[in-house]
Amino acid sequence: MNLGILIPEFPTQTHVFFWREVRALEQLGVSVSLLSTKKPRDKCPHPFAVEAAARTHYLFPPGAAAARELAAHARGLAPAARYLGSIDRELNGASRGVAGIRRSAMRQARHAVYLAAAGELLGQARKSKIDHVHVHSCADAAHVVALSELLGGPSFSLHLHGDLPVYGRDHQQKMARALFVAAAAKPMQQQVVDQVGLSEDRTCTMIMGVNTERFTPAPERTGERPFRLITIGRLANCKGHKHALHALRNLMDRDPGLDIRYQIVGEGPERGAIEAEIAALRLGERVELTGSLGEDEIRARLQQADAFVLSSVGIGEASPVAVMEAMASGVPVICSIIGGTPDMIDDGVDGLLVAQEDEAGLSNSIRRLYDDTGFRNQLGRAARLRAERQFDAKRRAEVLLATIDGAKRRLPV
Repeated sequence: MNLGILIPEFPTQTHVFFWREVRALEQLGVSVSLLSTKKPRDKCPHPFAVEAAARTHYLFPPGAAAARELAAHARGLAPAARYLGSIDRELNGASRGVAGIRRSAMRQARHAVYLAAAGELLGQARKSKIDHVHVHSCADAAHVVALSELLGGPSFSLHLHGDLPVYGRDHQQKMARALFVAAAAKPMQQQVVDQVGLSEDRTCTMIMGVNTERFTPAPERTGERPFRLITIGRLANCKGHKHALHALRNLMDRDPGLDIRYQIVGEGPERGAIEAEIAALRLGERVELTGSLGEDEIRARLQQADAFVLSSVGIGEASPVAVMEAMASGVPVICSIIGGTPDMIDDGVDGLLVAQEDEAGLSNSIRRLYDDTGFRNQLGRAARLRAERQFDAKRRAEVLLATIDGAKRRLPV
């Protein structure tokens, strides 16, 4: 199979799990063409980024060949025009005057971008003999690939990596001709069924994976201090960093003698606010913001950690890859109940779950692991076994291929 993998603004700091999928697919003998909507704004810190960017074909801005491809697929322009006419209706210029003209112009500009990118995709699909495109987004990239298919391009599937409202509107149009829509967690799959009306046999739950041969446990720690706590995640409000910080402050207020150090790995727009929170909570000597780190450094930090915390809130979280990395590394996880985390973690068996924004629950979970080395190591061993069974990247790639193959077999002859 010649498979296209389309990832918006690839590669960025959060995209290492896509690269793992690509490598796992190639190990299975699949020819993979990397596609992206446009080049990312921020530099990716991971070592794979240089090779990944060099291999990626960016659909926007389109080359001169895009117009030729659209002309060559003129028979598909009428259905493509109908598709464009059915989307972005909130920008149809219904209001009068200058505001209406601006909204209509915005809509026309968006549609021109979609169509031009679809033409670029047609050319790349022909050049690389792509049989199918799997799109890791249900936002604008889904419009591009849907248009490409209407114009005569390859079949496609979509992968939803968070709650449906995060990915805009017009999901019925985007998904109508997809062979299937995969969701990174069961709640998101149910959203596709309930809100879009897609039949269950055209949806599935499909999590991403982790390289369990690289993320491996260190020798079990025997209770030495300091107790090392770690979070890996973007510095954004949705990650709920402030709740973990307040939980740590609560612990220190109850028992100032606790020897705990906390690392937060990642970068993002809320760095200044998090730094201010750390200062206000008088945690400067205990908390380190490391910034973005490459995969090798993340592996090393996880191997030194006693516990992993993810206190995400709201919507947008599905099956967090950082949780999989920690579990593969044999690190016990404390995780908020969000997205697919209840399907990833059996509370008290291979991790600990707490309600969103439950700072007391976070404090109690951290203290439990601090006090009970045996329980901590028990959770870590169980987490590793679950990662091998459920999260291994090669196994997840096999599932993706089998799903694409099954969906293509169901196509009418």
